[in-house]
Amino acid sequence: MKENFYHGVLLGILSVKTRWGISSNREMGESYADILAEPDSGDLGIIIEVKYAHDGNLDTACKEALKQIESTKYEDALEDEGVEKNPEIWGCLL
Repeated sequence: MKENFYHGVLLGILSVKTRWGISSNREMGESYADILAEPDSGDLGIIIEVKYAHDGNLDTACKEALKQIESTKYEDALEDEGVEKNPEIWGCLL
């Protein structure tokens, strides 16, 4: 439940970037990315995976978020859209 709250907060913060494409729970690769931000330049994608560290272990939660991004191949969807640079990958910990 806490992930959903912070997910919404991040979406609200990112929504001020009116010329950026912001997607929530978008199908990418083999799953759904929590948040995808695409600046209007079209050559960069920012993948944000939100994880709540229930036990307070931020390192483990971060590794889990990054592992999920890698294993579900979110980056492949950006490459298919023509994002030429390596995407920024963020494992967001709360």
